[in-house]
Amino acid sequence: MTPGVVLGLDTSNYTTSAAVFDPESGVILQRKQLLPVKEGALGLRQSDALFHHVRQLSDQVRGVMAETDCPVAAVCVSDRPREVEGSYMPCFLAGKMAAECIGAALRVPVYYTSHQAGHVAAALYSAGKLELLDKPFLAFHVSGGTFEGLRITPDQQKVLSAEILAHTLDISPGQLIDRTGVRLGLPFPAGPHLERLAEGGHCGKVRKPVLKDGCCCLSGMENQVEKMQKEAVPPADIACYIQTYLAGVLTAMTDWCLERTGPLPVLYSGGVMSNRFLRERLAGPERYFAQPAFSADNACGVALLGGFLAQREVQP
Repeated sequence: MTPGVVLGLDTSNYTTSAAVFDPESGVILQRKQLLPVKEGALGLRQSDALFHHVRQLSDQVRGVMAETDCPVAAVCVSDRPREVEGSYMPCFLAGKMAAECIGAALRVPVYYTSHQAGHVAAALYSAGKLELLDKPFLAFHVSGGTFEGLRITPDQQKVLSAEILAHTLDISPGQLIDRTGVRLGLPFPAGPHLERLAEGGHCGKVRKPVLKDGCCCLSGMENQVEKMQKEAVPPADIACYIQTYLAGVLTAMTDWCLERTGPLPVLYSGGVMSNRFLRERLAGPERYFAQPAFSADNACGVALLGGFLAQREVQP
């Protein structure tokens, strides 16, 4: 790899992100901007998300490149949501198009990865555990669109390979949090707002999670929230209830996965895992978490993976 930084791009469902990784110093710089969502809405159509990424991406690239004096030696982009065959969302086309244009203009290589792999890599980087990329570990991707327990193994071509062990059978934790938050009158995305609201709540006895072959169903909690509202349960108590239930689900799924893999380090990644309540409930030996700034959608892990892929390409 020629001297310089790796530019990483990620255009996820709700965040436009750019980052640069300097392989020499190990430093990562990032810029990102949430997509605009109208008050009371539960998200964006893919066509609208793609439009907003096109409008926002150049500002993020200019901003992060202004923080470094190094030239771009390679570009890496997340061109799909997850590490599975056929994974696709139109919003990732914005980042892919920009990456390929930048790569062609600068005559530098372009590498491709998934949004999910970027989350895992960013979590490892911020937890100071990049050495786990050289051995198997268990990773949870917990976000607005995904909830999966993954067995991660080293991969010479992709850096990491993911096997799905457990997942949600309906909605994701992020969707449950956002739908609950909007119902309670909180802004979207609702995660940080629901977390603050729950700090003053008391949830009492919480329903015990039930798994089916390690997988969970979360949509029933929406009915529970509606029922609690009709019973005039304080919003803070509802927020506390949802967080406590999700902590129980994550604990049960982690235990289920570890029973099948044997002892492995466990990494929790994705935007939902920036929640302090969940982190405290899941903490334990060989349990690792991304720092909050690296939990939410970002291009840091994408840039980092690009650096590894570039380095492997030049090795004899």
